[in-house]
Amino acid sequence: MNRRLGINGPLVSAIGLGCMGMSGAYGPSDEKESIATIERALELGHNFLDTADYYRLGHNEELISQAIKDKREKAFLSVKTGQLVTPGPDGSMTPGPVCGHPDYLRNAVFYSLRRLKTDYIDLYTQGRVDPTVPIEETVGALADLVQKGVIRYIGLSEASPDSIRKAAAVHPITALQIEYSLWSRDIEAEVLPTIRKLGIGLVAYAPLSRGFLSGEIRTPNDLKDSRVNMPRYQGENFYKNLALVEQIKMLATEKGCTPTQLAIAWVLAQGDDIITIPGTKRINYLEANIASENVQLNREDLQSIEAIMPAGIVSGTRYPERFMNALNR
Repeated sequence: MNRRLGINGPLVSAIGLGCMGMSGAYGPSDEKESIATIERALELGHNFLDTADYYRLGHNEELISQAIKDKREKAFLSVKTGQLVTPGPDGSMTPGPVCGHPDYLRNAVFYSLRRLKTDYIDLYTQGRVDPTVPIEETVGALADLVQKGVIRYIGLSEASPDSIRKAAAVHPITALQIEYSLWSRDIEAEVLPTIRKLGIGLVAYAPLSRGFLSGEIRTPNDLKDSRVNMPRYQGENFYKNLALVEQIKMLATEKGCTPTQLAIAWVLAQGDDIITIPGTKRINYLEANIASENVQLNREDLQSIEAIMPAGIVSGTRYPERFMNALNR
């Protein structure tokens, strides 16, 4: 299944592949298996590969370069930039300041090209809005890169409606990447109507709320990575949210699919202008995610899901408070 990314954008796979976890973000990963997973995605026609130059300081881009060697034309490379991070010894990343300065972007893109071993990036996205640099200047620099043929399309991530409108006035914005799932629906109020009015596509990340909606996380001890610091997975919030997942699991059983597939199908059912990028580092999970395309949700299904998980029912924020400030700017 392919969908057009934005009103005048490219056709890409409706279900892409988030590659962040292949660089230690959620525990150890096997490079050979990660590369094989990317290769399998391309083999199945799922070409949207999402990465960032700050995923383990470029490791993720170098990994992808191995997987797309001799098949660059099959891949649609989505690269985020502008988030400065401090890496941990276990591959974890502690976000630092955001940089949207034109000079930084002009420099960063060429490092990404070198690591990816390609001469262009399909979608280049400012990972967060820099509050110290007018968004018009950031997008202006990206527009220059489009003119030079270094990047083909411009994206934003976690931007506010006001920033989106200002950016789109400088150059067409092809996509907004933002968290959107059964558990993260705050964009429905203002962000989603804004991008639809402007003809901007939505790239929904974390459609499984970092694995919780899969139904495979049963106790807090099942989390041994950065998720332990996220309020939704802590204390009383964990058990309140687990009770919601149990109800989704029952619906999925009735539908003849897994909770993962139900959650991904729900995201895709919210509009043909939406694609989603569930992350995985294993082929079996990739194939199961892709099978979500076969799950057709009718009106009754969507009403049943809504009755269990209306907007705002989830307990806890999706990031710790100190990181929430970087969103919706």
